Amino acid sequence: MGRTKGPRKISRYTAEFKVKAVKLSEISGVQVQDVADALDIHPFMLSRWRKEYREGQLRARAGVMPGLRQVREVKELS
Repeated sequence: MGRTKGPRKISRYTAEFKVKAVKLSEISGVQVQDVADALDIHPFMLSRWRKEYREGQLRARAGVMPGLRQVREVKELS
């Protein structure tokens, strides 16, 4: 088995992307391989992210929900 031709694909993924991928793979009846294929990542990488998520090493940043800011503005005007 030879080395693939062309440039190597090296990507950096955000924590949010990783957590979304993990949550997609946890859906009942969905296989890790299917999620990996859909996201164009290696199945081993997704498995590693799942392990990191279980161990608490992988967390998405807690951002402000889009609608929350509008609710605060309305309350301030009242």
